[in-house]
Amino acid sequence: MKQNTYKTAGVDISKADEFVDGIKNFLSSSPLSKIAAFGCPFDLSPYLKKYKNPVLISSTDGVGTKLKIAQTMGIHNGVGIDLVGMNVNDVICLGAQPLFFLDYVACGKLKPAILKDVVKGIYKGLSASNCQLIGGETAEMPGMYDEDEYDLAGFCVGIVDKYKMLDASGIKEGDLIIGLESSGLHSNGFSLARKALGDKLVRRYAKKLLEPTRIYVKPVLDALNAVSYSKKVVKAIAHVTGGAFYRKASKVLPQGIGMVIQKESWKVPEIFRIIQDEGNIAESEMYTVFNMGIGMVFIIGRKYFNVISKQLAKSKVKSFLLGEIVKSHIKIEIV
Repeated sequence: MKQNTYKTAGVDISKADEFVDGIKNFLSSSPLSKIAAFGCPFDLSPYLKKYKNPVLISSTDGVGTKLKIAQTMGIHNGVGIDLVGMNVNDVICLGAQPLFFLDYVACGKLKPAILKDVVKGIYKGLSASNCQLIGGETAEMPGMYDEDEYDLAGFCVGIVDKYKMLDASGIKEGDLIIGLESSGLHSNGFSLARKALGDKLVRRYAKKLLEPTRIYVKPVLDALNAVSYSKKVVKAIAHVTGGAFYRKASKVLPQGIGMVIQKESWKVPEIFRIIQDEGNIAESEMYTVFNMGIGMVFIIGRKYFNVISKQLAKSKVKSFLLGEIVKSHIKIEIV
């Protein structure tokens, strides 16, 4: 009788070793990394000198069913950027600088060339975020995933001084809402987008659908540093992801405060209108599911609009005055 092995069961450890060897150049070059066989160390001592009262901010997220399109089209180099963006863009909402990142890759059959493309994207996203990739996990799981399927998850930790951490406590009536332009759908709403478009149109619009998530780390932190992290200037930041305007943009608001968004204040990218028309989707559902071209929202003191707008322009990110804060028990109105 032929003996069973891990390889005959569908898991090839040698492929995993090949993959890890192929991505070593993307990993942190810290001397601590060279002595770590299991856990992933990160030296905080240089940061403790810079921060009076350091607070660590963490986030974990994935890419979702956008991966289905990437895998269908055989285009894998952008989803790693998506993975980073979904995490670092959350961390900066509290004013934190991302420090380090770990990834988790699960697949039906480990294909080193494909997964190396994914990690290249992760590295590119982290380079734009001044954040280090210090480790991760790759799991080959035949029976859980089809041979050509893989899934991604990430984990990010950032740092901010406690007195600088954005907490939305100063939001008041009359404050302004600034929106930062997205690069497309980012990584949310793809289950609805795929259903609305169908396979044929997904392929036609694959390039637009697979546009990587915009990394907002540099423009956001530059804007905060330009005003010395004053909570009187930038009062809150919201990352417009799953739940979009109705559940994410309004998430930072305290009780009794609402936001009024003028939907004519920016031009919604064509891809969203195509999805809406092809899928016969109500407008309220669109603004609940998709970012509609706005990936990040700032709530700022009214008199600081010019200084923040100019700083964002320096960072080459388009921004729009979306509306203002009002006293209301309705969290958000889009008019």
